[in-house]
Amino acid sequence: MDKKSILGFVIVSLLFVGYSIYNSKQQQKYQEQLTAWQNYQDSLARANAPEPTADSLVFTPAEETREEMLERKVAVVGETLAAATQGEEQIVSVENDVLKIDFSTRGGQVKDVTLKEYTKYAPRGERNELVKLFDPESANFSMLFHLKRDNRFIPVNTMNYYFTAQPVVTREDGTREVAFRLPVGESSYLEYVYLVHDSKNPASDYLVDFDVRMVGMAAEMAGQSGFELGWSNTSYQNEKGFKNENMYTTLAYRLPGEASIEELGMSEEAKSENITTPVNWVAFKQQFFSSVFIAPDNVASADLSFTTEKAGSGFIKNFASKMVVPFSAEKTAYDFAFYFGPNRYSILKDVTVGDDGEEIHIERLIPLGWGIIGWINRWCVIPVFDFLRNYIGSFGIIILILAVLIRLVISPMTYKSYVSMAKMRIIKPQVDELNKKYPKQEDAMKRQQATMELYKKMGINPMGGCIPMLIQFPILIAMFRFFPASIELRDQPFLWADDLSSFDSIVNLPFSIPFYGDHVSLFALLMALSTFAYSYYNYQQTASSQPQMAGMKFMMVYMMPIMLLFWFNSYSSGLCYYYLLSNLFTIGQTQFIRRFVDDDKLHAAMQANAAKKMNGKKSKFQLRYEELMREQEAKRNKK
Repeated sequence: MDKKSILGFVIVSLLFVGYSIYNSKQQQKYQEQLTAWQNYQDSLARANAPEPTADSLVFTPAEETREEMLERKVAVVGETLAAATQGEEQIVSVENDVLKIDFSTRGGQVKDVTLKEYTKYAPRGERNELVKLFDPESANFSMLFHLKRDNRFIPVNTMNYYFTAQPVVTREDGTREVAFRLPVGESSYLEYVYLVHDSKNPASDYLVDFDVRMVGMAAEMAGQSGFELGWSNTSYQNEKGFKNENMYTTLAYRLPGEASIEELGMSEEAKSENITTPVNWVAFKQQFFSSVFIAPDNVASADLSFTTEKAGSGFIKNFASKMVVPFSAEKTAYDFAFYFGPNRYSILKDVTVGDDGEEIHIERLIPLGWGIIGWINRWCVIPVFDFLRNYIGSFGIIILILAVLIRLVISPMTYKSYVSMAKMRIIKPQVDELNKKYPKQEDAMKRQQATMELYKKMGINPMGGCIPMLIQFPILIAMFRFFPASIELRDQPFLWADDLSSFDSIVNLPFSIPFYGDHVSLFALLMALSTFAYSYYNYQQTASSQPQMAGMKFMMVYMMPIMLLFWFNSYSSGLCYYYLLSNLFTIGQTQFIRRFVDDDKLHAAMQANAAKKMNGKKSKFQLRYEELMREQEAKRNKK
């Protein structure tokens, strides 16, 4: 690469960085203007709001006295339901070996979930705070339906009412039954029944069955074909880096009958989607933990959205969903379930619902990759990883063994790649002679034809050195997807890294470098240096045999390691550690092969192969190829 090309590349890079910084400031300014406009619209809406309905007066101050408000409520929804607007919130706590759940009588909802086997990242001191899936103050699970009163349909939101908590019942198998009842009429009521299991099986114990029972509600809800379930909360930041955790935090859902899932994307802004077809489950997915609402019989449609909190707020995303459930007067019970737990593949793949144990493919929440990349992770990497951790306590050693095993598996491809490059290096003098024989630009076709004939005679595939590398590429991508999504690495120290699932910061910078961050990750730095060493060594091997590689030296040897350093500085230190080992093993493996491959013997074998082909009969394909090349040359000369 000449000086002009390098100068042009540097100028383009500076322009790109400058534009990114300018665009970021413009986006921030736009967001501030949008927020101000939204606040103005909200204040205008409040000023022009109509007279409050009976439902809206339940939990907001009113000019009326308490008695007047209650009378107004009675006139709208009846005495029984109106009485449920009065009371105080009570918390019912139930736990098993893996989680603790707080239920609230207000709305009969799940108020708080604590995972007892996982701790939250602490920037200073010990990790002694257990993981909570969401902020209790933001928790909202409501059922919206309509009551028929004197030919009117009155909307009822269960979050505006206090349920009556029934005594907690412990079944023979250890399952805890938690029930909340909302009286609607004299002989009708709505009941929520939660089942918290204690079976010592994580796939069952992280699953909370949720049944909605409607007793005597057919007449009360006459004339409607469905009711709405609203579910929303704000997730905490539980990991070290906000940017990395936010990248894997999103809203996901599954359509019935599909083995794959859909996501709203890993956006740093707000996103929403309206699904008009049935949905099997909806997940508020974080990097390593998820809250999932499961509907075995599917919901009819769903309106999903999220917004992203600011870094440093202690939160990641605000999730919201509205789901429509078909209603019929004949059906008095609706079965649902919640999954509150870790994104651990061995657990999620065993989560089933219904009496027939239907698979819901909730394990797809773990982003292991698509196609062959996902197959490599599911059927090769994860089983080996799980097997090794049953016998080895250090995950750094497990990653080392995994890297060795993978290098051994792909060693035949590494050998073929080296032999192919060695052959190209051996015939380099003959290729140079052809270049001297056809030095003119108009002889390019003849030069290429003669070179390809030489390759064929010597038994060389020009792509022989690249194809093995392309075959290895899915394995590299599989590792790229596996390590950041592997909860097993979470809170696992190795050498100077205190958490292999996050970056290993050895120096915290007083400023932030665009695209790099405000810290120095040592594993990322070592990985970049090893990439430079491998690229330089590989270039030395290929440049002598392939002249076209000389123009790619700057990109291969220098630019690529720098790009990887910027890219991986905030990534999982376990991933950087694996790539570091992979580079070192590849260099060592190549050196080992080089000691056992004799260039003289290889050259003799190539000459013997060439002599054999010269005495042999040309194939029809070869004859046709030569004829085609002659025709092209004739057309070119005619022009």
